[in-house]
Amino acid sequence: MRHVALVTTSYPDDCPGAEAAGSFVEDFARELARHVRVTVVAAGSATSVTASDGFEVRRFGVPKLPLSTLKPGSPSDWPAIFSSLRSGQRAVSQLFDDKRPDHLFALWALPAGYWAQQCGRRHGIPFSTWALGSDIWTLGKVPVVRRVLRSVLRNSERRYADGLQLAEDVTALCGMPCEFMASTRRLPSSGSGPRQRTGGRTFAFLGRWHRNKGIDLLLDALDMLGDEDWAKIDAVRIFGGGPYRGTVHQRAGILAGLGRPVSVGGFLDKPAAAALIESVDFLLLPSRIESIPVIFSDAMQLRTPIVSTPVGDLPRLFDKYRVGVLASSVDPDAFAEAIRRALAEDIRSFDESVSRASQDFDLTGIVDRFVENLWVPAS
Repeated sequence: MRHVALVTTSYPDDCPGAEAAGSFVEDFARELARHVRVTVVAAGSATSVTASDGFEVRRFGVPKLPLSTLKPGSPSDWPAIFSSLRSGQRAVSQLFDDKRPDHLFALWALPAGYWAQQCGRRHGIPFSTWALGSDIWTLGKVPVVRRVLRSVLRNSERRYADGLQLAEDVTALCGMPCEFMASTRRLPSSGSGPRQRTGGRTFAFLGRWHRNKGIDLLLDALDMLGDEDWAKIDAVRIFGGGPYRGTVHQRAGILAGLGRPVSVGGFLDKPAAAALIESVDFLLLPSRIESIPVIFSDAMQLRTPIVSTPVGDLPRLFDKYRVGVLASSVDPDAFAEAIRRALAEDIRSFDESVSRASQDFDLTGIVDRFVENLWVPAS
């Protein structure tokens, strides 16, 4: 059986939220293992080797997780950055000493793609890359890093991106074709049956409490809702964690003290996340910067419409599917108005479009297409 190694800087472990962008990588690996032999080389809090669900996970220890919190512009982060880079390269090299894969798949373009490129060249093994927005829109702005990124992308046998605009930006950067491949994870259904459509509306936010994810924008919007709006709302549930932790708890507490039905919780594992998403009428996506967030595909799987800011590919998705309410701009006033529009909607009117969107974000289909491409030379 052919052997594919997934090389990634983000993979789930025992700390919910620490995997950052890689919350879906485990599901991708498990589905891929139905077709090929799979080994995952991933960052972790400690070096270890484990096997489960038909594939092996080799973790290389790094000083801090998630690695996305390390900033090249901060000298205090440099020791951790250099240590992580050395550990990752060493782990990928060790993989070749122990077992020779037939293909390397880097998640994400940097630094995993660089590691794959170095080992691929040395051993004559092809590699592919899957780019995130942070690869292109953040790291790609740093001149020296941009040159490395372009080299990695140009030397990849195939390039994937988890967004439509992002795929176009990858092509513009490296001059080579890039395919859209949605990042999606498999969530368990709670089995609770159809939502009860009686009473006031229920909303939820689930994600990192970070400026890019717009948690402060959401709190500002909730402040702008009046008594008439809140009379139609049964609950706003906010779950996650991150840099804005203090702000979220303080401001949500103020809203709750005013009698608003706002509650706060931490990161959720997949069963709990699925139960939350499946239980509410709308999922809230107030992001300032986004491609196609994993939480979007979560919502589609569980047939939950969304209220979203018009960032990244979301306007294009709303043009294709009527999956909720899209704000007119990225600011608290517009998001508050989008919530008001959601309060006035017949939720059942979204059912058909959400169901159609769920088929395009199906993990089995995504992996099937990836496997079909694996052994076909890119044109």
